[in-house]
Amino acid sequence: MEVGQMQRQWVDYTKSLFLEGFLDSQFLQLQQLQDENNPDFVVEVVSLFFEDSERLLNDLTNSLDQQGIDYKKADAYVHQLKGSSSSIGAQRVKNCCIAFRNFCEQQNIDGCIRCLEQVKQEYCLVKNKLETLFGLERQIVAAGGSIPTMELSF
Repeated sequence: MEVGQMQRQWVDYTKSLFLEGFLDSQFLQLQQLQDENNPDFVVEVVSLFFEDSERLLNDLTNSLDQQGIDYKKADAYVHQLKGSSSSIGAQRVKNCCIAFRNFCEQQNIDGCIRCLEQVKQEYCLVKNKLETLFGLERQIVAAGGSIPTMELSF
């Protein structure tokens, strides 16, 4: 596949991530911080998000499996996950966390468990989507092209 075609594919795929609500403008701001001095900035930040999220999801799962659930502790984990998902622009994960925190506040175990499953699902979806995006970027660079710049004008 030629570079121009891969770049168009990247633009279309990136647009779909915004249109489907996986990403918000924060992701674009993250991309703007990347330059030739730090070409892997976005991948590095998102990789840290993946590591943190997996740890937090494990901690959350364990805390909701306890006999006497510490809702304040669970809420603290959800708050951290909301913050990190917000910082990379993972909009659907962030939105699930907002609902999750309400259930923690209400000490509603059924709501918390439903939200945990939903957060896990949204996290897996955005992780797969971003890994696909980064794979496209690697192909473009390997073919000698550059990553197009995006603006929220669609």
